[in-house]
Amino acid sequence: MRYLRARRADGFISLIAIFSFLGIMLGVATLIIVMSVMNGFRQELVAKLLGFNGHVIVSAYDGNLRDYGPMAGVILDVPGVKSASPYIHAQVMAIKDGRASGAFVRGLTDEDLDFHKLEGMTVRSGSLGELAYERTIVMGYRLARGLGVSAGDEVTLIAPSFTTTPFGSLPRGVSFQVAATLDVGIYDFDNLFIGMPLSEAQTFFRYGNAVTNIEVMVEHPEDVESYMPAIDHLVGGAGFVTSWRQSNQSLVSALDVERNVMFLILTLIIVVAAFNIISSLIMLVKDKARDVAILRTMGASQGSIMRIFIISGASVGVVGTVLGVLLGVLFCENIQGIKTLLEALTGTDLWNAEVRFLSEIPAVLDVSEVALIVVMALVLSFLATLPPSLRAARLDPVDVLRYE
Repeated sequence: MRYLRARRADGFISLIAIFSFLGIMLGVATLIIVMSVMNGFRQELVAKLLGFNGHVIVSAYDGNLRDYGPMAGVILDVPGVKSASPYIHAQVMAIKDGRASGAFVRGLTDEDLDFHKLEGMTVRSGSLGELAYERTIVMGYRLARGLGVSAGDEVTLIAPSFTTTPFGSLPRGVSFQVAATLDVGIYDFDNLFIGMPLSEAQTFFRYGNAVTNIEVMVEHPEDVESYMPAIDHLVGGAGFVTSWRQSNQSLVSALDVERNVMFLILTLIIVVAAFNIISSLIMLVKDKARDVAILRTMGASQGSIMRIFIISGASVGVVGTVLGVLLGVLFCENIQGIKTLLEALTGTDLWNAEVRFLSEIPAVLDVSEVALIVVMALVLSFLATLPPSLRAARLDPVDVLRYE
């Protein structure tokens, strides 16, 4: 600590050391915060996508799967498959009192209509038990809010097919009662989703005894490709099989690329701080040249001199890294409260769900990733001390003290 405090005339050395300390602390904290948010974003997004969509989707070539019961039964026999649920997916136009909005309908079995089992999904109004009645639906709360409806109100759904009349082809509309509004946690689903019983969807869309897809859930969704060949073989020529990775390939790839690029970019903050350590130690070596020369004449070895400056510079990196980890972890643990506080102070929306796809800021600390950041910061700080320390150890006492 005494060596980090330069003389009053050379106080600029201490200032550079402070900047090095702040740079490493903020660099480590920023890296932990950003990587934790990106990890949380990916985890939450994938969890919600997998919770609302199947891990594997079986789709018919012509849009209609007629023998879906036996097909779902044989798919269930595949090792690792937890469930195989038929459903109908179709687009509609929802209308209420002059307001209209496009939406997609999921016709689901009674078991799949129990949305309480989906993590993070909440019922905003109404009750899922009301779906026992005919012509009842549930919808995303943003869609309901846009149409100005709530639980108990009626809304008209316009099917994509037409009814032939003496006056020509007319769109077919049916009134449904809203049993409940749901908060899925993903903006697009909250803004577009309508759910109804499978039998009601088959009648409304005139599918008869057919569905559009079979949703397959597996035990290990991250290894979904290992289940694909067996399911594809069982489906045969009745349809084609796609995994959740294939359906969301561009999104998952973009998240992985962005995560790696952000890690590299933010690492440069720590690298710049390490260069500051080099510059401050070089100036410190020049400032303490007489002291080093006297120590050498008293018998101090080159290794002893090196250790002095290595410890001096590395201490900046160690203390900065430790405080940076504490700052980053505390920020991640309280990120939602900090967001709310900043929004109240600035009067702006810092996390727009329409843009960022999730309703809240997720942050997931990865212990191995934090350890990697810590090791990287410490190694860079240590390497930054070596050139100035070697220079100090190689000072010739005769040349330094020649004119004293």
